[in-house]
Amino acid sequence: MPSPKPNTVEEYLESLPQDRRDIVGELRRIILDNLPEGYEEGIQFGMIGYYVPLERYPVTYNKQPLGYVALASQKKHLSLYLMGVYANPGGEEGFRARWAASGKKLDMGKSCVRFRELADVPLDVVAETVAGVSVEECIALYERSRGGR
Repeated sequence: MPSPKPNTVEEYLESLPQDRRDIVGELRRIILDNLPEGYEEGIQFGMIGYYVPLERYPVTYNKQPLGYVALASQKKHLSLYLMGVYANPGGEEGFRARWAASGKKLDMGKSCVRFRELADVPLDVVAETVAGVSVEECIALYERSRGGR
């Protein structure tokens, strides 16, 4: 019988093997320490998500809160989703340059950074990236991507 999906961040963390729990827990700490005011933490799409609450911005295309950052343990790797990098013109280029300057190898899709160990991640780059987009800027990026509102 499959395990029930976690409904809280604590349940999500408890569902992970200890080695992954430690990595996700440390990245969670970095995110929370640098997350601009106004975002909320919770479970979103089966991952730990950091998002603009619906009370602040309710009119989204999928009726879900606007995602900003997400953290997930996948089958073969861990993932850090940075929607602010993807949605921000020039954001990806700057992010890739800062990551490269760290000397660590980057495995990235459009907004998804994949890694296996905490040592694979330049934590200062993650901290700076998470701190870089306010809730107001996140909403503006979303609205621009939807053709303005």
